[in-house]
Amino acid sequence: MQHKLMYIVLLAGFFVACAQDKSKRPSPPATATGTINGINVTVEYSRPSVKGRKIMGGLVPYGEVWRTGANEATTISFDKDVKIEGQTLPAGKYTLFTIPGEQEWSIIFNKKLGQWGAYDYEKNKDQNALVVKVKPTATEFTEMFTIDVGAGAVTLKWENTAVSFKITAN
Repeated sequence: MQHKLMYIVLLAGFFVACAQDKSKRPSPPATATGTINGINVTVEYSRPSVKGRKIMGGLVPYGEVWRTGANEATTISFDKDVKIEGQTLPAGKYTLFTIPGEQEWSIIFNKKLGQWGAYDYEKNKDQNALVVKVKPTATEFTEMFTIDVGAGAVTLKWENTAVSFKITAN
């Protein structure tokens, strides 16, 4: 009986340790950091890969809210009040959602943290602190979803699409 109990405890510990090692996920976690116009910006997200799939308008449908990565919803934080595409956003940490479109994307800064994917977005939509519209551009093929912080903007790239939103001091 003691051996069975010890085996169960060891096995449970192994599974907990594996579950906590997010780096082994198919879409591993990443952090993008940088300073834009004196504002420290940090983005925490997961990096899915194309893996031969059609991404924009396929796996990521146009016109639907997207978690902007994989796994847990992406978060973005600013250490000072900012202007995003000319609109004011207070300093703080936000969940970053997007609604991709062929001609225009909505970039959404939502105050509800700790969300998994975009499954609860509709019930937390009233928590949107800011929504801005930006235009996507074609870019070189990018296998793994990537977020870059720098050059006055945050840029999202995946497959053959890039979208940026400008950040300035408030």
